[in-house]
Amino acid sequence: MIYPIVAYGDPILRKPTRFIEKDEVDLKKLSEDMFETMHGANGVGLAAPQIGLNIRIFVVDGTPFAERDEDDDDEPDLSLVDFKKTFINPEILEETGEEWGFEEGCLSIPGIRGDVYRPETLRIRYRDLDWNEHEETYSGMAARIIQHEYDHLLGKLFVDYLPTLKKQFIKKKLTDISKGNVDADYRMRFPGRR
Repeated sequence: MIYPIVAYGDPILRKPTRFIEKDEVDLKKLSEDMFETMHGANGVGLAAPQIGLNIRIFVVDGTPFAERDEDDDDEPDLSLVDFKKTFINPEILEETGEEWGFEEGCLSIPGIRGDVYRPETLRIRYRDLDWNEHEETYSGMAARIIQHEYDHLLGKLFVDYLPTLKKQFIKKKLTDISKGNVDADYRMRFPGRR
């Protein structure tokens, strides 16, 4: 099932999420639906608040960054070849290393991108779809994708990291998105509309 993506301005995107109990939801079905929704919108990550759920889960698929683009001079990131996961009740335990910038975007904020600086490495604890607990370390683009999606679980968005001048520059675009005045190649849910 493909969910509509919740647009910027919806209060759920600013609300910290709650931890999930073991048999509270059908995690495998939810994960499948989230991947289907994310892939349908050409995303590399999707968090539960972006489909209107206030629970602590996100999915990632970094494989597009591992594929070589004929028009792109950058080398593909081969560490992302099999980087497709579901993170349940994640907790970032530590972030280390130099902060590095990358132009991020978000399915909830179509048409807007901006440079965000994040630490290069993180250590995270989470549960998988079989409720097994893992503690793993990620670096580079994998870490960035996780950090971006994890922020959604805290009620933070990538635009929060942008410099004041850039925020002023995109203010009208953000307002337009919240009012539904935006073109996206996927179904969206706008504040005040169901």
